[in-house]
Amino acid sequence: MTSTTTAAARSTAVPRPDRAAPHVHTNRVADLIRQLLVELGEDPAREGLADTPNRVAAWWKDFLSPSAAAATCFAESHLSDQLVVVGGMSVWSLCEHHMLPMNLHVAAGYVPDGEVVGLSKFGRIAQHFAGRLQVQERFTRQVAEHLGDVMGRKDVAVAVRGVHLCMSMRGVRMEEARTTTVYNGGRFGTDPVLSQQFLTIAAGQWGAV
Repeated sequence: MTSTTTAAARSTAVPRPDRAAPHVHTNRVADLIRQLLVELGEDPAREGLADTPNRVAAWWKDFLSPSAAAATCFAESHLSDQLVVVGGMSVWSLCEHHMLPMNLHVAAGYVPDGEVVGLSKFGRIAQHFAGRLQVQERFTRQVAEHLGDVMGRKDVAVAVRGVHLCMSMRGVRMEEARTTTVYNGGRFGTDPVLSQQFLTIAAGQWGAV
């Protein structure tokens, strides 16, 4: 496989943050939901379901149009070798294998070097990459890589703990199952003490989640 082919495959398999929001044909989606209700043995015209197709179509449009993953950095020249961890972020995404929800609890850490990242931007970045058909492993890497691009270096760690309804309500139906993914970039991948500090803080923030 040539390098050009490899790059093309990567851009297709892993959507980049600047990808255009998909155009959702809400009228067509609503028609498809009506057809689904019929095939499920329901009457889409009955009370309670009459406006359901339109509500579902509107939700899909909103879900697939998240805010941009913009982030702002502020100069702070007197900071160095200080671990910053932002946790408590919870976002909803959809498993692309079964199109069922997954709730992702996110913690991100970095070491400032002359500047700090605006705190609210961490949540916006997480929401941006959650607003699509996803897998947790890809989501974790996309959040970490985007933060690294914002700061211009790779000293970023991201840990995600997910509850997947495709495992909780179907298949093995294990409601207590949790999936944890961790990305260690730059110093977090070479400094075991720094990595352990981050994981300890992240795990403490998750608690019993």
